Amino acid sequence: MTASTAALWRMAAATRSRWKLLGAATLLASGTVLAGVGLLATSGYLISRAAQHPDILALGVAIAAVRSLAIARAALRYGERLVSHDLAFRTLADLRRRFFYRLVPLVPGGLPGVGRADLLSRFVADVDRLQDLYLRAIAPVATAIVAGGASVLVAFLMAPAAGAVLAAGLLTAGVVVPRVTRAAARAAGRRQAADRAALTATIVEAAGGAAEIAMAGREHDWIEQADRQGARLARVQRRDALAGGLAGGLITAVTGLTAAGVALVAIPAVRDGELAGVLLAAVILLSLAAFEAVRPLGSAAASFDACAAAATRIEDVLHARPAVADPAARADLPADGALELRGVRFRYGEGSPWLLDGTDLRLVPGRAVALLGPSGCGKTTLAELLVRFRDPVAGDVTLGGVAVRDAAQDDLRAAVCLGAQDAHLFAGTLAENLALARPGATPAELERVLARVGLGPWLESLPDGLATTVGEHGARVSGGQRRRIAAARLLLSRARFLIADEPAAHLDADGAAALIAELAREARAGRGVLVIAHESYGLGCFDKVFTLRAGRLD
Repeated sequence: MTASTAALWRMAAATRSRWKLLGAATLLASGTVLAGVGLLATSGYLISRAAQHPDILALGVAIAAVRSLAIARAALRYGERLVSHDLAFRTLADLRRRFFYRLVPLVPGGLPGVGRADLLSRFVADVDRLQDLYLRAIAPVATAIVAGGASVLVAFLMAPAAGAVLAAGLLTAGVVVPRVTRAAARAAGRRQAADRAALTATIVEAAGGAAEIAMAGREHDWIEQADRQGARLARVQRRDALAGGLAGGLITAVTGLTAAGVALVAIPAVRDGELAGVLLAAVILLSLAAFEAVRPLGSAAASFDACAAAATRIEDVLHARPAVADPAARADLPADGALELRGVRFRYGEGSPWLLDGTDLRLVPGRAVALLGPSGCGKTTLAELLVRFRDPVAGDVTLGGVAVRDAAQDDLRAAVCLGAQDAHLFAGTLAENLALARPGATPAELERVLARVGLGPWLESLPDGLATTVGEHGARVSGGQRRRIAAARLLLSRARFLIADEPAAHLDADGAAALIAELAREARAGRGVLVIAHESYGLGCFDKVFTLRAGRLD
């Protein structure tokens, strides 16, 4: 068993709580196939018997059987579709829930080598692909075994030789044809997930940077790149479709040859008196209908490797190790005390330069501290260490004397709130985005905090007020408004320590100074405040201003 196949079955085992639905879907699908087999075989018998011009009452049972089987086939097919799609959707929900919950602890440290677009492709397209595992692989195989076996048994009881020929035909169509189809589709199945992810990445990047691309006059380059990747994905999908067509053609050929073989052995059986003449058409039509049980197996084999590739890509995320993890025995954080860095050293990977090299910092409730430094010197990294998005290579980060790595992450982030420089705005209302910091905040509290960050007049000008939607990624607000909303969210939190990373970006000098001063005033309320900035304007009200140079604070 290959690694990708093992990943696929592990993914199936992870959703084993849905296997009862799988069993129900298999029984309904088997019943549907058998109803079709019975309908065609009974119809053959009815036509043959009617040709003998018997009394109409002699045909009553067969006529009733045809009607009953036709109704049963439709009802069973409806039930099978209902249950199988319920199974697929519930399984997709389970997988997406697991994927999302697994992403949560990975967010602080990120996923090296996995971009946002690739992550989106795994979350959507790859998870969607895995529904084929149930709808087109496991259930069809089980159905083929149950319905195919029952059809062979009935044919064998009617004419042993016909049963043997039908068994050989079904085995060929159910085993040999899928193996040939899978061999033809293997390369295409493995390449689909990667090619789809590459195309998704290009489209997402182009959409996100559309304004910059247009200003640079590079839109044609991006269009050509997307066209090339789309054409490559289309070629792979055509090959996959050809494999599916090959499966259908081979199944049809085997079906015809098997029916001919059954006829060749059934006709002598009629001549020798081993098979009633009125059953000749029935056994031949039965053999034709029985192939409905194995027809889906060819296309299932064609998509098997695509499912395995998707499972592997999903497992790469599910098994990724988070940058930080809660300890087995969690220490309680004290209700007071300082937030400190003690001799902290940190760098991103072996061989890279030290961003922090023996850094010491002490944040005390009731004091406001500012941190200056050029881009790339490690200011944001220092902030991430304070909220334990990452752990230092050496040294300690403590809160009230307790090492933060010994405490629960939720407890730490309830006490220390970081307003990141790329704080995300969700595609909801202004009130919903602010309430992330304090879910129970009243509209009056939200209005007051917006006024504190300089958005009071803007809020009054909005027809919908707090119910105004900010758009996807905050597309309906300006860069300065985005920064002020992020600052408002920070002020609204109940954390004892506030860390604002570049809160004045996109603001004019006066607006930046006013916002930074408002953040510093939180120290009067007994909270510890750390503001990270590039420029020194507006920092005169801070108790201490540090500069980060060569991994140390001056």
